[in-house]
Amino acid sequence: MTDSFSRWLEIIGKTGLRLAVILIFALFLVRILRAFTNRLVQITKAQTRAGQMREQQTRTMAGLLYSIGTTIIAVIAILMAFEVLNFDIAPALATAGLASVAIAFGAQSLLKDVINGFFIVFEDQYVVGDLIQVNSEIGRVEHLTLRRTVIRNAAGAMVTMPNSVIGQVANLSRDWSQAFVDVTVPAEEMVGRALATLEKIAGDFRADSDWSPAIVDGPRVLGVESLSLDGTVIRLQVRTILNRKEDVARELRRRIKMGFEQSRIPLSHTYRVMLQGEPPQPPQ
Repeated sequence: MTDSFSRWLEIIGKTGLRLAVILIFALFLVRILRAFTNRLVQITKAQTRAGQMREQQTRTMAGLLYSIGTTIIAVIAILMAFEVLNFDIAPALATAGLASVAIAFGAQSLLKDVINGFFIVFEDQYVVGDLIQVNSEIGRVEHLTLRRTVIRNAAGAMVTMPNSVIGQVANLSRDWSQAFVDVTVPAEEMVGRALATLEKIAGDFRADSDWSPAIVDGPRVLGVESLSLDGTVIRLQVRTILNRKEDVARELRRRIKMGFEQSRIPLSHTYRVMLQGEPPQPPQ
């Protein structure tokens, strides 16, 4: 009885020791993986906007790598523990394979979300904080995961889109913004005088110290854009730093309006009506 009990204790001790070694080794690998992913994020940290976008992208990729890595380590550790406990893992592996196929078949849309989300992050199409146009919606990215993208549109609504439905994306927050300002003068107005006035307004705008930090290039008078019954359309182009396009365009329109008023150049859709003849007599 004593020998049998001692033998059982020895077997339990050896099994427990092997299980403890497996657990410690798995935790050690998880700690190494965590340190590695944290180091990846630390390397990409920078104060510039490009550096911050790269940090956000790396942080998302590091989270994905950590999740996949810990899952793989946990599965391998469980299989090794089953083997130590003398369980036949072959049926379990076969069942897991069939279950994975069934789950993959039933979760096709989820897999599409994850795959498309992976490429969105990997290709740096957009990050949290970017202003994007996607699926007829324009908004700022509030949240980004491998499954979904959440943006806040101009009305303040939170719009959630699965990554699988995201196709063509216009990122409005990269490098610079561009605006076109069209000015329509009456057809009878001499276009040369209007062009000269616009060139002076654009030059003064570029030289303004209050607005020059927001301007990347221009404003440029591109010339006559089109001719119509309403008049002659003259187009200006201006490139600005991010998120200042509308402000610069509004100020440019204001200056054009004031400059044309000073030069007495009418804008289209402003007409002078002259009546000739005797005024109608009031009824007796």
